[in-house]
Amino acid sequence: MAFSMNQSQKTAMSEINVTPLVDVMLVLLIIFMVTAPMMQEGVTVELPQAKGTPLEKEQEKTPLVISVSDNGSVFLNDAPVQEETLPDKIMEATKENPSREVYLRADKSVPYGTVVRIMAALKGAGIANLGMITTPKQDGSGTK
Repeated sequence: MAFSMNQSQKTAMSEINVTPLVDVMLVLLIIFMVTAPMMQEGVTVELPQAKGTPLEKEQEKTPLVISVSDNGSVFLNDAPVQEETLPDKIMEATKENPSREVYLRADKSVPYGTVVRIMAALKGAGIANLGMITTPKQDGSGTK
C-alpha cells in the first residue's frame, strides 16, 4: 500500500498497487501448471494398447491395482510386494469385500509367463474377475 501526502489538500491518499500481486499470482500459476503433471505418483509402466471402451465404475471403493514394472517388480497399489506373498496380501485386502475390483497393470515388455503366474496367483487367492489396464490403441490416422 502506498501513502502520499498531497501538499495542496493536506490529506493522506492511499492507493493499492496490484501489479506485484498479479506478478506473484502468475508465477505461482506457472509453477503449479508445470508441477501438476509430476504429481502423478506410482509405478511407471509402458502399457500395451488395445481397442475397447473403458469400463463403467460401479463400486465406490478404490480398486486394487497390481502393477508389474519392466524389470519384473510387483506392486500392490504402488506398494512393493514379493510375488510369493501377493496371494496373501490380496486375500487380506479382499476379506471384507470379496467382490472388490482387482486390476492388473503390466508393462508390455514383461514376459507373458510372469503375467500368467500373477494371474494364477490371483485366481488361487479367490479373485474370479480380473481387469487388465491398457492404453487406447492409436490408429494410423491418429484417431482412437
